[in-house]
Amino acid sequence: MKKEFDYKTRGTCSRMIHITVEDNIVTDVRFIGGCHGNTQGVAALVKGMAVDEVIRRLDGIDCGGRGTSCPDQLANALKENM
Repeated sequence: MKKEFDYKTRGTCSRMIHITVEDNIVTDVRFIGGCHGNTQGVAALVKGMAVDEVIRRLDGIDCGGRGTSCPDQLANALKENM
């Protein structure tokens, strides 16, 4: 089953994440805003990865003492929507 959703980020430079998951595998991630090279890198690395593995690897990553980061927000989006 394919699921697409948008997640409004909190506490990061990126404003939104568009995520596509098919059969519990992340197939596409697009960050709106944020550090373009870094968010492109994160998106490329998680493509083809199981949702649970993405959450396990990215949950809790902090950026500059903000208590969150773009990768952490991706983990939060998956936790809340899957």
